[in-house]
Amino acid sequence: MIHKLLQPEGWLPPKGYANGVAARGTTLFVGGQIGWNAQQQFESDDFIDQCGLALRNIAEVLRAGGAGPEHMVRMTWYVTDRDEYTRRLAELGPVYRDAMGRNFPAMTCVQVAALVEHRAKVEIEVTAVVPD
Repeated sequence: MIHKLLQPEGWLPPKGYANGVAARGTTLFVGGQIGWNAQQQFESDDFIDQCGLALRNIAEVLRAGGAGPEHMVRMTWYVTDRDEYTRRLAELGPVYRDAMGRNFPAMTCVQVAALVEHRAKVEIEVTAVVPD
């Protein structure tokens, strides 16, 4: 493992994320990515489709920095509908793993009133650390 996952003794293990991550190396900050393509065009208004594209966009930015999903240490999700997020988790899991593999950094998800791009339903930012 590239990073050390932090799991306090006696805590139940989290599902799909880490409670904390310790890492050392070059830090990459990926600005919030939304579910549009490289030409900044939305291909779908579906929440799961937008999540998949946002995650693939993150993977592309990581590659541009010499990193991959395995280097992620922190991920923050901003969603416009928390209920849709929780209701569709079973659909989201395979889409996440397709883009990110089985790499589950420390994560936070919050509902926001709106995102800057009117059609966006999700925005995700990532911090990654490439070991020295």
